[in-house]
Amino acid sequence: MENTFSIKQVSNETGLSIHTLRYYEQIGLIGEIPRDEHGYRAYSQSDILWFHIIKHYRSMGMPIRELQQFDSLQGSGLSLTSARRKFLEDYRCKVVEQLKKFEETLEKIDYKIDLFKQLEAADKQQSE
Repeated sequence: MENTFSIKQVSNETGLSIHTLRYYEQIGLIGEIPRDEHGYRAYSQSDILWFHIIKHYRSMGMPIRELQQFDSLQGSGLSLTSARRKFLEDYRCKVVEQLKKFEETLEKIDYKIDLFKQLEAADKQQSE
């Protein structure tokens, strides 16, 4: 029989809060977790691995809604590996677009900073 882990052990192992682990189960991001004879969740090693994968993608900024899509790719007609690669290529395009927008915003901020520096220099000259 496979080793099972309590929700506290999974929380400690993954760094995810107990609330987050329950939430991911509630929204279907992880399959329903079996219960032990006392009614406590009994996580498997593969559940822990999936939580690490979720955490990795979340650290890349992937929204939960897109993670749910990523997880549900199995019936897409492509092999799971190909479907997930295509999904990540599409996600990469979205991130590149976000980067472009951030770069444009950064340019606007830099312009305003330079403008305020010029105004400060003008104010300083007028007060002398």
